[in-house]
Amino acid sequence: MNITERHELILKKLKEDGHVSIPELSDLIKVSGVTIRKDLKLLEDKNLLFRTRGGGSINNPYANERSINEKELINAGEKQRIAKAALSIIDHNDSIMIGSGTTVFELARCLYPTSHLTVITPATKVTLELCNRPNVEVLQLGGIVRQNSSSVAGSYAERILEEISCGILFLGVDGIDLDFGFSITNLAEASLNQKMINSARAVAVLADSTKLGRRGLGKVCDFDQVQYLVTDDKVPAATVEILEEKGLKVIIA
Repeated sequence: MNITERHELILKKLKEDGHVSIPELSDLIKVSGVTIRKDLKLLEDKNLLFRTRGGGSINNPYANERSINEKELINAGEKQRIAKAALSIIDHNDSIMIGSGTTVFELARCLYPTSHLTVITPATKVTLELCNRPNVEVLQLGGIVRQNSSSVAGSYAERILEEISCGILFLGVDGIDLDFGFSITNLAEASLNQKMINSARAVAVLADSTKLGRRGLGKVCDFDQVQYLVTDDKVPAATVEILEEKGLKVIIA
C-alpha cells in the first residue's frame, strides 16, 4: 500500500472501532511499527485522530481542567448513584478521607453515619456540607484554596498528612488509562492526592465511565495502589474484567 491507502485504511478502522493499536495496524497493513507511528503522527497533525500510547483514538484521551461548578452538571445522575454505592465500603471504619471532585462530594451529601466518624478532607465544599452533620467530625486540611476545585493544595496540607492515618480514602479522578493509571488535570492536586494515598489503609476511586480511556496532566497512582473502583454500568464488561485482573474490586452502581 502507498501512504494514501494506508491512511484511508487507518481512518476506516478508527471509524469502525473508535481506536486502533500499532501492532494491530502493523499486522493488517504488513508494515513496521515505525511506519505506523509516522502515519499516526501525520494523521494527528491533520486533526484526524488523537495519538494514544500504543495507537490512536477518535476521541481526545486527555482530560481538560474544568471548574467544579461546570463538572457538577456533567453525568449528575451517575455520580449520585456511584456515591450511594460507595457508602457500603465505609463499613465499620471510624475515619475516612474524602478528596476533591464532584463525585466524591456526592458521597459527602449522602453520608449520615449512625456512629462517630472522622472525615479528613482538602475540599472546602465537603467541609461545609458535613461540619454540622450528626456523628461527623471534620478535619479540614489547610493551604491555598484553588478556585477551580474549591480544594486546598500545597505543602501545608501535605505536612498534616504526614501525621495522619485513616481507614479509607475516597478519591475522584479525571482519567483512568489502562497503561498510565489514575490521573487528574492539576499537578498540585496530584501531589496532594499521592500524599493522601500514603495516609490511607485502603483507596476507593469514584469515577463515572467517561473517565475511562482518558488521561489528566498529573498522574496520581498506579492500579496496585487502589483497592476499589466504583463506577456506572456504561463500563464495557471487557474493561471491567481487565480492571479486576489488575487487582481492583469493581463496584457497578
